[in-house]
Amino acid sequence: MNKFLLPLAWLYGLVVWLRNKLFDRNILPVEVFSVPLISIGNIRVGGTGKTPHTEYLIRLLSKKYKIAVLSRGYKRQTSGFIRADENANSRSIGDEPLQMYRKFPGITVAVDSNRRRGIKNLLKLPKDERPDVVLLDDAFQHRYVKPSLSLLLTSSKQPLYDDCLLPVGRLREPATNHVRADIVVCTKCLYPFDPIELQSVEANLHLLPHQQLFFSAYGYRSLLPVFPGNNLVRKESLERLKKEGFSFLLLTGFAHPEDMIAYLENYTSDLHLRIYPDHHAFRRKNINEITGAFQSIGNDRKIIVTSEKDAVRLTDNPYFPDELKSFIYYLPIEVIINKEELFTQKIENHVANFKRNRILA
Repeated sequence: MNKFLLPLAWLYGLVVWLRNKLFDRNILPVEVFSVPLISIGNIRVGGTGKTPHTEYLIRLLSKKYKIAVLSRGYKRQTSGFIRADENANSRSIGDEPLQMYRKFPGITVAVDSNRRRGIKNLLKLPKDERPDVVLLDDAFQHRYVKPSLSLLLTSSKQPLYDDCLLPVGRLREPATNHVRADIVVCTKCLYPFDPIELQSVEANLHLLPHQQLFFSAYGYRSLLPVFPGNNLVRKESLERLKKEGFSFLLLTGFAHPEDMIAYLENYTSDLHLRIYPDHHAFRRKNINEITGAFQSIGNDRKIIVTSEKDAVRLTDNPYFPDELKSFIYYLPIEVIINKEELFTQKIENHVANFKRNRILA
């Protein structure tokens, strides 16, 4: 902690407090919509797992409902409302929305920094395309829209109660503002879940009676090729690679890759790293660095491993060389939630009751 930054954190906190008070007293307008709006957000800047948890909700709800995901499209090079289509790329809509669009072709994915405008455009779609449920990605601070259900994520690696306001820490607003959430999910826990860790987090969060707390962890799947047409196999087993003594070059451009590093260390004794900032746009210089790092690995048995989010940006990258395309795989992750039956029941009941109440009204 840099104590010299404390006055700036105090000033920042004052501005955030004033803004929230204006919303609480209805001085700033809050809009309510006639469709279930489920917000997935956080208080801490980056790295809590919003995208995997949004994908969890897509898998859960898309069996019964037409789903739309609305994101601001972080670091996209466009503006306004854009609905993802076959021409979409990471520059037009952002890497995370593009990942969800390609992964779940049956849903609608759109981006707009103005969430009110974005929701209205989604509700103007033809009836057979109009969503039954809208998932709002990273919308906890976007208070111009009132979600029907708010999920707040906090990482077990640095829970919100162990952090400080920007710029001293990484909090966007005071940790006590978690009271606006209906459900709090402590993410990136160790699996199997440790009851002592869970009890410690629960004791320190001080949730209100109406709030429910869940814990989640990541489950890693088999490696998949970033460029499927350039690989002989559709998926690759880490167990086989370990048995045959492969070297790995891990390439990441996302926040907090420590878990991924620790996981891969179980499958190779020769792990090389190329770590870039979150949402990094890989330029020609970076691709040359990656190529050089891969070529410098002495082992003939070697592959490049990256994250699913980075894979989305690399497939659109004009500088990535053809000779490396058959060597690069991404590591998919899925969310594992404790008390999963209760969690899914709460989400499903919320959507069903919301729609039932609207029909009665």
